[in-house]
Amino acid sequence: MRKIIIVGAGGLGREIMQWVKDFNFAYPNRALYIKGFIDDNIKSLDGYDCEYDIIGNIQDWKPNSDEVFACAFHDPAEKERAVSLLKSKGAVFETIIHPSAVVCENSRIGEGFIAYPNCYVSVNVKIGDFVTIMASAIGYDAQIGDYTTICSECGISGKIKIGKSVFVGNNAVILTTRNIGDFSHIAPGSVVMTNLKPNSKVMGNPAKQILF
Repeated sequence: MRKIIIVGAGGLGREIMQWVKDFNFAYPNRALYIKGFIDDNIKSLDGYDCEYDIIGNIQDWKPNSDEVFACAFHDPAEKERAVSLLKSKGAVFETIIHPSAVVCENSRIGEGFIAYPNCYVSVNVKIGDFVTIMASAIGYDAQIGDYTTICSECGISGKIKIGKSVFVGNNAVILTTRNIGDFSHIAPGSVVMTNLKPNSKVMGNPAKQILF
């Protein structure tokens, strides 16, 4: 049985722990042994009921050949830092698709993809490496760049192109055929009706540029 280590022991890490347990229950012949968490904050689990421990820190961890990893950071920049460090040491990242998630045929997903319960990925979607999609729907022919995080209850319409390291907050909507530039941040509840340049930060309905 392969061993999986969850990178980050915050709320997202504990959620991914549960999704792995759900996956193991649904597919016992493909089960992953949860080895524990690695986190540079050794107190991340203090005060929480959790059956697994922090077994080391990210900076010093040396991956073994029988280990795979799942990255548990919301923030795309944090995600890329942790992934890049571990991959430079030979780490391999697992794709975690919850049993209730739907990923249609002819869609392509990259390394380290995390799909939450009730996530829906339509046909001919292209998803880059280390993308996290919570309970949201991704329309047909969409493209999503590396390290992007899409939070819950978002509506990502068809033929949308989302760049690298984009953060899409809860309940955001992006209209069909729009292009979202790299490193953009879309605040919760926003309705994006236009293309966004790289490094955009938007909020509202319709979404407008803000400073934060």
